[in-house]
Amino acid sequence: MATISFKKGDDYALKLSRLATKSEEVAKKAIYEGAKVVADKIKSNLKGVLSDEATGELVASFGITPIQRDSDGNWSAKIGFDGYDSSGTPNQLKARALESGTSKQKKSPFVRPAVNATRKKAVEAMKKVIDSETDKIMGGK
Repeated sequence: MATISFKKGDDYALKLSRLATKSEEVAKKAIYEGAKVVADKIKSNLKGVLSDEATGELVASFGITPIQRDSDGNWSAKIGFDGYDSSGTPNQLKARALESGTSKQKKSPFVRPAVNATRKKAVEAMKKVIDSETDKIMGGK
């Protein structure tokens, strides 16, 4: 009976093992890059809808949360507003009033248009990171 052994197979198995151990790190990098694309567009849109008298506190409170794993095992990051302005009003409430309007204020959507405009760009940014990191780990480019 003949036996065949592949020495390259051992190398490939080792590379797959490295890829598996670094998958968490790769996922976090990819999610952050995708979130950054969307966050940059939201921040740009926000600056466009604010009045000239705006203090800049709302823009400064905008950011991306640390990337976490939920109970279902999915990785995610949230994009939003944190804290309060100098008068004690929650920045999330101010952003919601801008986005959806109030009985006294006309709505000025800045989040939804940004998300719609960057959805494909964010996915592409995430794919680039995953491909790049996979190539590094697997010894490609």
